[in-house]
Amino acid sequence: MTKKMNILVTGANGQLGNEIRLVAKQSKDNWFFTDVTEQEGVQTINLDITNSKAVHDIIFEKKIDIVVNCAAYTNVEGAEDNTTLAEQLNATAPKILAEAVKDVNGLLIHISTDYVFGKEPYNVPCKEHQQGTPTGVYGATKLHGEQNIFSSGCKHVIIRTAWLYSEFGKNFCKTMMSLLSTKQELKVVFDQTGTPTYALDLANAIAVIIDDYGKECLHKDSISSEYSKSGVYHYSNEGVCSWYDFTKMIQILTGGNGAKVLPCHSDEFPSKVVRPAYSVLDKTKIKQIYGIHIPYWTESLRKCIDNLLKQ
Repeated sequence: MTKKMNILVTGANGQLGNEIRLVAKQSKDNWFFTDVTEQEGVQTINLDITNSKAVHDIIFEKKIDIVVNCAAYTNVEGAEDNTTLAEQLNATAPKILAEAVKDVNGLLIHISTDYVFGKEPYNVPCKEHQQGTPTGVYGATKLHGEQNIFSSGCKHVIIRTAWLYSEFGKNFCKTMMSLLSTKQELKVVFDQTGTPTYALDLANAIAVIIDDYGKECLHKDSISSEYSKSGVYHYSNEGVCSWYDFTKMIQILTGGNGAKVLPCHSDEFPSKVVRPAYSVLDKTKIKQIYGIHIPYWTESLRKCIDNLLKQ
């Protein structure tokens, strides 16, 4: 008989967390969704992941097999002024989660970012083993979080992703849909290149990893102390575009709202942070190891926008 797994999701009321809630409805496992904020219409356990005792208590109490950490301080500009808080949420909290997971011989699935790269100029997709060279506090603290997980010795799958959007929360897609319908003219940078990622696609990839882990490590007479696929992976949708291209496609898929969209340089929008000019992620590893099919970015964007237009 297949063992039901106990899975705890942190940051469950964010973009990715909400998409995981939808994916979990198709699962036979036991799911526990945690956050520090309430969300109307869904059950959420209050959990401060910077509180070591609270984290250890819930992981032991619920007999957790897998933790999916979607929680983070993601305000890239704000991190420059709130270094301590960014370090707590992006580096210390993953350390606490990793230590607690190791104590129960579980798996930590942790979401990281393309912002661990960027300082060194390059024009080919970033691979998992590439050295992290963050350009700001956000990227640096997320890199520290990865390093803390490695040091803990827990079973882990770290997934670096980029340009996340969904039907939930605040994101570039929803912001541009609003601006395109209210502004006569928009300037959008064309000199930053990456790949949009639909959070539902990433949630489905996480579900594949969870299922694989269950088959390898849990559905046996005894829980395995190792997971052969532990490591760092990259996941974004397929393809490459600039923020300008992203906006133009949003305009096309929403029916061609009348705003004039103009390409511009990054320096026309002064920022405390130097953002990566090229942050395309190489997804070869996750496709080969897990057999995951990754949709092209415009296909997924169309699905998300269709859902948003129905709301």
